Amino acid sequence: MIDAGLPAAGRTLPLDHPGPWLRRYHGRPARAEATLVCLPHAGGSASFYYTWSEALSARYDVLAVQYPGRQDRHREPCLTDVGALAGALAEELAAAVPADRPLVFFGHSMGAVVGFETIRRLERSGASRPPDLFLASGRRAPALSRDDGIHRLSDAALITELGRLGGTDTSVLDDPELAQLVLPAVRADFTAVETYTPEAGAVVRCPVVALLGDSDPRVTPEQAAAWREHTTADFALRVFPGGHFYLGDGRAAVLSTVTAHVDALLGG
Repeated sequence: MIDAGLPAAGRTLPLDHPGPWLRRYHGRPARAEATLVCLPHAGGSASFYYTWSEALSARYDVLAVQYPGRQDRHREPCLTDVGALAGALAEELAAAVPADRPLVFFGHSMGAVVGFETIRRLERSGASRPPDLFLASGRRAPALSRDDGIHRLSDAALITELGRLGGTDTSVLDDPELAQLVLPAVRADFTAVETYTPEAGAVVRCPVVALLGDSDPRVTPEQAAAWREHTTADFALRVFPGGHFYLGDGRAAVLSTVTAHVDALLGG
């Protein structure tokens, strides 16, 4: 799951780049029912959502977010501020996303925080199509954000923490050259999310669905349920078997849940 800074595998090369921040892997259906924007976790990249695109692109225009400092953007400096990430992404989405279909965000872990702030910026800017639904995965509510000090750990301790979260084979980081490629982006991402403090009373106007694994060492169901305080619309909580990367082994169930919520939105 940790692939920051590494070139994308051949099968995950995007079909096109709608912009510096967005990757489309399987084309856009002629009559897309919705646009689905997927934001990766700390240390992750757009290709994390390749299999999602593969499964969902027959119905949705699936756009995976590529943060700077990894894969095909590895020569760009990493950003260490959630506001800077959200501001740049919001600007690109406002220009790239059509207004004639629902817009849905899915963000996992750090992606949930960046997604939340991006939605707030799109709503405030009067974008022609602000998001209609936000699925926030594997992250405590913004008001519960805190600095756990992970971004200040030594390289060895940071690798240990990545192993504790699961979802990646940290043995690949035994190669010093590989670690030098990956760890700066991982550390920058943790810096951004651990130094993030939302504005008091920060909310979005779209419905929010919080998702998490029942054995996630970073997020409790109560912390995920607190997302209800960050929307003026409807809220739902969905709990799946698994840890922080529950959406790996449980991909089919997660995709089914995402599709069900999008279908409910379309039906509404």
